Amino acid sequence: MKLQSYALPFARRSAQPRPRIRMREQVPAWLFLLPAIVIFGYFTWYPMLVTVGFSFQRVSLTGETSWIGLDNYRRMFADPLFYISWRNIGQFAMLSVGLGFLFPVVIALMVNEMRRINGFFRLVYYLPTLIPVTVALLVWRQIYAPEGGVLNSLLAIFGVEPQLWLQNPSLAKLAMVFIMTWAGAGGTILIYLAALQEVPLEIYEAAEIDGFSPWQRVRYIALPNLTSKMMVLLVLQVIFVVQVFTEPFLLTQGGPANSTVTPVLSSYRIAF
Repeated sequence: MKLQSYALPFARRSAQPRPRIRMREQVPAWLFLLPAIVIFGYFTWYPMLVTVGFSFQRVSLTGETSWIGLDNYRRMFADPLFYISWRNIGQFAMLSVGLGFLFPVVIALMVNEMRRINGFFRLVYYLPTLIPVTVALLVWRQIYAPEGGVLNSLLAIFGVEPQLWLQNPSLAKLAMVFIMTWAGAGGTILIYLAALQEVPLEIYEAAEIDGFSPWQRVRYIALPNLTSKMMVLLVLQVIFVVQVFTEPFLLTQGGPANSTVTPVLSSYRIAF
């Protein structure tokens, strides 16, 4: 039997050329859009342009400015911490793609196959999203504690020596990525589950009648309908990693040996 991937059909737009709309007829539409454009430009593009201007000036807390040209950029590129922070971000991104990106996909596919109790697992995986970030990080600090920590206590049961999870440069990155994955996976899993539910139930029933195994249902039915969402969430995952600040700030302060310092944390140190 020849297996074919199934993807939900999308309505094709007509290829017929649209009639040219006169500028006079577009005026009411632009008037309706104008308030939103002004608000978006003022709160998004204006601060960005002002920030670019500030990068060529010396700005004091009192608001006094003086033009210094490219001096800020020379100092930035001469600072070794600038390159260390971006190297750390690259490593965070690679670990996040391997753990934080693929893990929600696997969990969503597994939960989708559990037809009777998938509602319970949705709640379980989404609960970490509801916990305040600061509270969650304080709990994780106790879990990773070198003495008396929950994780080391569990390892001691199996005869494994205690590990310095947040004090070892090699382990600190992995521990940080695991926390970020734990905190953000819930929302991602729900998005994937919503995409999987768009597939008509009849498709799954027909696949079962045709003798599809669970792996074949995932490969030929589920995954083709997750591809577009996966690409979007991958981009968002990378953006989130580049902007990460709270986790290293509260847990390691960028240490040990600057192994978890990020560009945002480095900027915070310089500013404050």
